[in-house]
Parts: sequence; structure tokens; C-alpha cells
Amino acid sequence: MTFTVKIINPYPIGTVKELLEEHFLIPRKIRHFLRIKKNVTVNSQAVNWQSLVRRGDIIQLNFDNTDYPIKKIPMGNKTLIDCLYQDEHLIIVNKIEGMKTHANDPNEIALLNHVSAYVGQTCYVVHRLDMKTSGTVMFAKNPFILPILNRLLENKSIKREYWALAQGQFSEHAIIYREPIGRDRHDRRKRVVDHKHGQTAITQVSLLKHFPNNTSLIKCQLQTGRTHQIRVHLAYHDHAIVGDPLYSQQTAGRLMLHAHQLTFTHPLTLEKIKVEAPSATFEKGLPK
Repeated sequence: MTFTVKIINPYPIGTVKELLEEHFLIPRKIRHFLRIKKNVTVNSQAVNWQSLVRRGDIIQLNFDNTDYPIKKIPMGNKTLIDCLYQDEHLIIVNKIEGMKTHANDPNEIALLNHVSAYVGQTCYVVHRLDMKTSGTVMFAKNPFILPILNRLLENKSIKREYWALAQGQFSEHAIIYREPIGRDRHDRRKRVVDHKHGQTAITQVSLLKHFPNNTSLIKCQLQTGRTHQIRVHLAYHDHAIVGDPLYSQQTAGRLMLHAHQLTFTHPLTLEKIKVEAPSATFEKGLPK
């Protein structure tokens, strides 16, 4: 895969090495390729790793097939994409419930395939949503930006906010669940609170509204990203999500969990990005 990335430096004065390593968070292997191939220019001039870069300078990074192998996947249906935000590096879309984020086998078609068709090139998954969950999902448009966005995700710099319709009434307006989560030994589809072997899981819950039918609309923010994290934490505290086929007895037309908002600071421009995803089916499922 041969491509070029041009960036207008948004950061204060520093060396090329500092910019690529500390600000753009480019992995060591890729920095090595850029350096030995002399594939970095500043304002169209050749530079070394200690050259100074000032705010507003234009940095150009050139990549070839040895940097990133070509990856091809089947193209999906671009008309199925509800695009919330995109630039030359990434795209955020509104996933409908019932669609997988990515395929489990090479010939399967999922949201990633539809997004790739919409963009016109192979894209890359930054994070995922459960198949039955709707809402905001981010994809990288090129392999250069992918590890940078992954690092933001690991550093909790990509904030994800969910809405859920939960069973019962909450006695507190804000609470944090910290129970560790592990696999269910008896059902491979499920996860459970496992204080002995589970992984750290932190979910912030805020009450938005109580409904007369003994349900509550809540806002959830993830500090960690375990499989089924919100669903497991709420079910463990007797507030299972309405319509959850694995953890709830209360049926509905859909799983009442929606990734409502995604917020982050763009690592290449420092622009603060906030997107919100509507969902007609989630709104329809709320008590009147």
C-alpha cells in the first residue's frame, strides 16, 4: 500500500523525533522505516530526526508497500452507512442494531465492509459494538492512523457515552460499578462478574429519568472496554437492560442499549470532535 499523509503541525516547536513519537504516537517500527528511507519532509524540505518543526509547518510522510502490506476485504453496500463525521484519516458512523461491527470469516459481510464501500477503500476497526447495540463506531481510513487511534482508546482519550433502558428504580443519581468481569464457564456467549479471575471493569452510571413502569433511562460511560461490560454490570446489580436476550427476562423489540455519543481530541489537528447518534428504534422503545 503506497500513500502519503500531509499534516499541518498543530503543536509547539519541537524536533521531528518528538513530534512523531510523543505527539503523533507513531509506533517505533513505522518511525524506523520513515527514518531510514528518509520519507519525512517538512515544508517540502528533507529533514533529519533532530530538525525543528514549528506550529503551522507542513509535515509529509510517505509510505510504501513494505511499510504496510495491502489488505483487501469484500466491499459491502455503501447505502447502508449513516456517516456522522469523517476526514481524510477516520470516519465515525451510526451502526444499526442487529449488524456485526466486523466479520468473523473472510466471506462474511458486516459494518466494516459497508464502511469500506462508502469510503472507497479498505478501512480498519478502532473499536466495536455488540451486534445488538446501536450507535457510534469509529473506523480508521488508513493503517497509519490506526495505532494512533488505538493508543487514544487505550489511554481513555476517546470518551464513549451510552444510553440504556434498565429495569428497576435507581436510588442514587450517580454510581460507579467496579466489579471485575470474566467468562461464564457454563455459557460461552455470556460474561459474568468474577471477583477471583475477572478483568478490571469500571462503568459510570448516571440516572436520566425514572419511568412509571419501573424502568429507568440511564447514561453509562466506560472506563474500560470489557465484552458486555455495561450489560453484565447492570444485570449484576438487578438493573438488567430491557430487551437483553442474555441477561434480562424483560423482552422488547430490541436491546435497549445505544452508543449515543463519542468525544475525542483529534491527534493530528487537536480539534475537539463530538458526535451524537440518533436511533429511532431506541426512542420508540422508551416508555411513553
